Amino acid sequence: MRVVLFTGKGGVGKTTSAAATAVRAAERGNTTLVVSTDPAHSLADALDVPVGPEPTPVTDGLWAQQVDTQARYERYWGTLRNYLTAVLRHGGLSGVAAEELVVPPGLDDLFALFAVHEEARSGRWDTVVVDCAPTAETLRLLTLPDVLGWYTDRLAPLHRRLSGMARPVLGRELQMLIPDDGVLDAVLRLQGALADVRNLLTDSLTSTVRLVLTPEAVVLAEARRTFTALALHGFVVDGVVVNRVIPDGDDPWRAGWAAAQRERLAEAEESFVGVPLRTVPYLPVEPVGTEALAALAFELYGADTDPVAAVPVEPPLRLDGTVLSVAVPLADRSEIALSRVADELILTVAGRRRLLALPEVLRRRSVAGATLQDGRLEVRFAAAQAGASAGSSAGSSAGSPAGSSAGSSAVGGGDA
Repeated sequence: MRVVLFTGKGGVGKTTSAAATAVRAAERGNTTLVVSTDPAHSLADALDVPVGPEPTPVTDGLWAQQVDTQARYERYWGTLRNYLTAVLRHGGLSGVAAEELVVPPGLDDLFALFAVHEEARSGRWDTVVVDCAPTAETLRLLTLPDVLGWYTDRLAPLHRRLSGMARPVLGRELQMLIPDDGVLDAVLRLQGALADVRNLLTDSLTSTVRLVLTPEAVVLAEARRTFTALALHGFVVDGVVVNRVIPDGDDPWRAGWAAAQRERLAEAEESFVGVPLRTVPYLPVEPVGTEALAALAFELYGADTDPVAAVPVEPPLRLDGTVLSVAVPLADRSEIALSRVADELILTVAGRRRLLALPEVLRRRSVAGATLQDGRLEVRFAAAQAGASAGSSAGSSAGSPAGSSAGSSAVGGGDA
């Protein structure tokens, strides 16, 4: 089973690329679902068929779905919403204001990922192709399981302990503010769903991301940043699609554009070295409908290539003895900061932060240094000094996903 996610800057043709890939996968005999998690759905427009909130048949072997998150909202957030609303009302907020405050931004995006996970694990599909939102929203979407999972992992056990201690000594009116077992069970249910999504999308044997761009300077710059961020968070990028490549021509206008695009294409090949890069010419008409999408897929993959086959790429995270290697392609040393808190490394790259839970073999060792080489950060660990705690290291400091780490240090030339 394969899960292939397409993302890119708005307007570069990611929906068309995702739909074309799904059409070709179905033509090759794979039972295929193409899913849109973009709030501004355009998948139905690309396929030129009505697409509903549940898998809708399109053609032989192909189904499409534009996710409606409401049912999953009730399943995963309904109990928590009711509890938080009651707490805010107790604090004096009106019903409407309280209900609005208990819906954090990004929940719809998160529940769309839950839908992808449910379909991928349903056993119905050989291939699930995901048309994601534009890159900024996709990065937020794909990192939500990490960020929310960090909080639920820590808050659920704490709430359970505190509620058991506080409930007997509080009056009836205040007892309602202590979350009961139903609320805590809802948190654990959300925690489990977050872990499941994270495990699916970072499993390089099952899931990959493909970047879609056009050969323009601004678009390429955003794609480079996205490439770095995806690797930082453990997602495998196994393909880059460059759309709307203008062929050479006799007239000065077209010749000028073609020359400029050749420069951008050369930069793209240099930027995404080791990742297959496929180009699509600027087509004479917009590819709408399965027949036109099949023709586009031929331009992308040729006659014999499996469009969803796993492409061998270096894993984003690798453990070599006592060296933890993290892929940070295209990152500069000045953009990287590293610190440690207990059994976690806090890695910040160009303003994006990831917490890495250390494997058991490294937890009793201290950080000896770090080197940036060939797009990978190599973090070396040495034996812990006598009397040192498992979480101590020269650069460690207290921190959380939302805070800053006073002890972080930038990776310099060579070791840090």
